[in-house]
Amino acid sequence: GGPVRAPHTRALRARGPGLHADRAMGRDSRPPSRGRDRSRSRGRDRRDSRDRSNSAPREKKKPDDYGVDTLKITDDDAAFILGKGGKTKEKISRVSEAEIELFERDLILEIRGSKLERRRAKKYAEGVMAQRTGPVSITEDYDDGDLTMLQVPQEAVGFVTGRAGNFLRTIEEEWCTLMFFCEVGSGGRNKEYEKLAIFGSVRGRRGAELKVLSAVETKVPGYYSRIKDEVIGRDKGKDESGTWGTDTMVFQDDELSYALGKQGGTRKKLERSSGAIVQYVGHNALFSGTRSERKKAREYMKFLFEQLEGPVYVDGWQDRDDCTVVEVPAECIGYVTGARRAALGTIEEEWGVLMFFMNRRSERGRAEELIICGPQRARRGAELKVMSSVETKSPGQFTRGIREKTSSEKGFDTDRMIFKDDELSYALGKEGSTRKKLEGASGAILQYVGHVAFIAGTMKERRRAKEYVTWLLAQRRGSVTITNASARDDSTEMHIPENCKGWVTGNRGSELRRMEAETGTYIFMALDERGEERLIIFCHNAGSKTGTHGRMAAERLVNEMIQEKLRDDGGRGG
Repeated sequence: GGPVRAPHTRALRARGPGLHADRAMGRDSRPPSRGRDRSRSRGRDRRDSRDRSNSAPREKKKPDDYGVDTLKITDDDAAFILGKGGKTKEKISRVSEAEIELFERDLILEIRGSKLERRRAKKYAEGVMAQRTGPVSITEDYDDGDLTMLQVPQEAVGFVTGRAGNFLRTIEEEWCTLMFFCEVGSGGRNKEYEKLAIFGSVRGRRGAELKVLSAVETKVPGYYSRIKDEVIGRDKGKDESGTWGTDTMVFQDDELSYALGKQGGTRKKLERSSGAIVQYVGHNALFSGTRSERKKAREYMKFLFEQLEGPVYVDGWQDRDDCTVVEVPAECIGYVTGARRAALGTIEEEWGVLMFFMNRRSERGRAEELIICGPQRARRGAELKVMSSVETKSPGQFTRGIREKTSSEKGFDTDRMIFKDDELSYALGKEGSTRKKLEGASGAILQYVGHVAFIAGTMKERRRAKEYVTWLLAQRRGSVTITNASARDDSTEMHIPENCKGWVTGNRGSELRRMEAETGTYIFMALDERGEERLIIFCHNAGSKTGTHGRMAAERLVNEMIQEKLRDDGGRGG
């Protein structure tokens, strides 16, 4: 029953504004349920992307060569291009950066974007459709600066593809690429190798290619050394900075397992903290990225190996822009580290940073310096988490005499709010669930150090987090009134029929909590200027038609609950 979905989505789209006509009459012509209307997978609107500047970097204005292409497709192709739950269509759209809409009734694929985006999207769509009938044949003019061709030995093809293409799909997901095996030109099949086409950005293709090479090398040891030069020199200087390249290191056996870490944890940590792509092919470590990223990756690797010899001290850390140092009192070191480094490891994993204690000589018994390496935001997140643990063990360490603070910095900075005793546990929630919820929905870093809330992020994120916390605390005293919701770029208002309110909120808000947790949003009933109650979904991420996170996903869940309740009541005459 594929094709029946389209009229249904169209009906929803048409209905959206009608539901909220009362609000749409005001100065705000953006009905909250426009979510259905904004059906592009990038979440941009046909008419104006102006008022949706909130989530993910979006094109501020359309490029000069913006246009629309249409592609006529067959019924079978339509299913293939959509993919399970619309995933393939999303993928084509993500990799090409064009907006794609499939009209199932008319079997037309509509592609919007700049000339290059449309060309790529069309090419990808044709590639996907061709796979249905056999191997895709790729001609010379196929490369728009978005293609890496990799030869995969025949015996590794099945391994690289994975069960039902699973391994390739995982790589595509991780690196935002599109990958398939193909024939090149018209030549017959060369039996020894298959060509794997990888489409995407320089960084995406590189990450995917090295992941594939790493898998091939386990299956066909020594293969990498045959194509080494081609791999290392690929795409040199092809990124925006003009410094893109690849550095290598060779490991001994025992070093390799150390550099990999449990389930590749150390490799991932190096990759995230340095910003470079870090991959091991056999005993070779490859670092790909801009010059500064590669330099960091090599340095961090060096720090890791020096720790095997003894304590490491990073000289001149004060002058580096990729390090933060926190003083940890001696009695808290074990607590912060955790058994077999578990606590530090968890923070490293959560924030994507590299952390270790530095001491010059054996200065035991005094406070030790914990160094945190990585990008600014991640470092701050990890630093606040450490401060929070230390404060638990040694109250007052970071909060003695501290005052509230509001920064006027537009970019990244930290604000502070001080909680009263009874407010803290409420703002934390069970196992910190409320704190995590507000942090996720606001897009800021929100961490409680003792009874002080540290809020880090851009000015917009900090303001948002503070409002969320203020509303949260106000809810303890009764209904909150929020008047400007329609003008905000982080909210969706929904009018809930009177007989559904209890059902949608659940026992003591349990249903709202469930929907919040599923979609990473912050949802509550609030009064408007007329004193009428409506449900507001807050989140910096607008979400998309098929995504599981963000406001649109939450809105879908709420609508499902309303429908469910109305259906149940229908039999009893409402």
